[in-house]
Amino acid sequence: MEQYIELSQKQGLAQHMIQSMEILQMNALELESYLENLALENPVMELDERGREDLPAQQEKQEELQRKLDWLESTDLQNRVYYQQERGDDSPEDNWHDQNWAEESLSDYLLSQILLSGFSGQDRSILKFMILSLDERGYYPDELSVAAEAYHVDVPHIERLLKVIQSLNPAGIGARSLEECLLLQIERGGSTHKLTEAIIKNHLNDIARNHLPHIAKKLNASMEEVTLACEEIRRLQPKPGSAFYSRNYLQYITPDVIIVTLEGSFEILINEYKYPGFHISSYYQDMHRTIADKEAKAYLHEKIRQARWVSSCIEQRASTLARVMHELVQLQNDFFLRGTGYKRPMKLSDLADKLNLHESTVSRALHGKYLQCHWGIFPLNYFLTCAAGKAAGTTQEKTPEQVKALIQTIVDGEDKQNPYSDQAISEKLLQHDIHISRRTVNKYRGEMNLPDKNGRKIWG
Repeated sequence: MEQYIELSQKQGLAQHMIQSMEILQMNALELESYLENLALENPVMELDERGREDLPAQQEKQEELQRKLDWLESTDLQNRVYYQQERGDDSPEDNWHDQNWAEESLSDYLLSQILLSGFSGQDRSILKFMILSLDERGYYPDELSVAAEAYHVDVPHIERLLKVIQSLNPAGIGARSLEECLLLQIERGGSTHKLTEAIIKNHLNDIARNHLPHIAKKLNASMEEVTLACEEIRRLQPKPGSAFYSRNYLQYITPDVIIVTLEGSFEILINEYKYPGFHISSYYQDMHRTIADKEAKAYLHEKIRQARWVSSCIEQRASTLARVMHELVQLQNDFFLRGTGYKRPMKLSDLADKLNLHESTVSRALHGKYLQCHWGIFPLNYFLTCAAGKAAGTTQEKTPEQVKALIQTIVDGEDKQNPYSDQAISEKLLQHDIHISRRTVNKYRGEMNLPDKNGRKIWG
């Protein structure tokens, strides 16, 4: 009997600890959903959108947060989205999503152009079907036979309607390939240069690699002619639909932590206003004290105990997150004061050792959560960065982002007719006390979408 009781207690403790760790790992949106679902199965929990405090205290705290949010308004687009979402600001001069260019989708824009045209009812339906089939680039990805079979017409009829779409703005819309997209644009622009057309049809890969001498040789043209033609091609838009708003990909990020800078010091605000607070129903508490039915009493006892434990877990989550963020801000002081270029290398163990917490606890506190500060909105894991390199015998370390910025500076300052090789860039980095190999330079350059030495060369 004693073994059974001991085992039951251990299982209960394990379940409590698992629930505590799960709540710590949740971001604000996940915690909101969790509490709403839990309240559906636990009748003693009464959700209160105002939180656990009384209304006057909660309103005062909300006003204080609002005042601090006002300080955070900046020109960063992400900040403006979050800022206006919190304020509920509907003023036309501030409400960015009322701007036509931001809100109008590609399909809306194209459909408006055929609105007053003289197409039959069936052709209008086919055009709408085809416009709605365009992908986010503005390309038509389907076989023409798909629309032909859907509307019981022949493929040439669909091809004629595709030409109609391709005649709309923006130029290049409705293309079935990059080559066709670029050709549609030069035709619309009135370019009659056969060399430009030939390069698009046969040498797009060579343009990407900057192999201009090879193009000149193949097309029997001078380097000057090829250079001018390639410059014209590079001014074209390879994804004409990308400038339009897409409802499929619009996402709002709700920060879990807000960092306010006040004259060189920082205030850390844990965003507890996104998820609802709750309290334990006084009706069920009274019933628990007075009810005679043992089974009902045990049921209420378990539900009240569950609610109290969840409340305790949420308080612990806020406390742990605040502690972790306080230490993170201390370690990343230069970042918050001076900007993204001043992030320093930081590992989970750096935070865990300072806080005397297990690394897994710190990892759960950071998991899936976002931070808003003057410089924008960042996932908390963004601040976990290993050192990319350091000078021998020194403690000066650089993050990969800082090394990439130095590589960009080196590339920007090179002689474009004789660019640096990866080995030369590696040697240049030594002047900044950065010791990384040629292979690492190659890796970073690829992540930065920088071409290799030949790809960056300007042929004179």
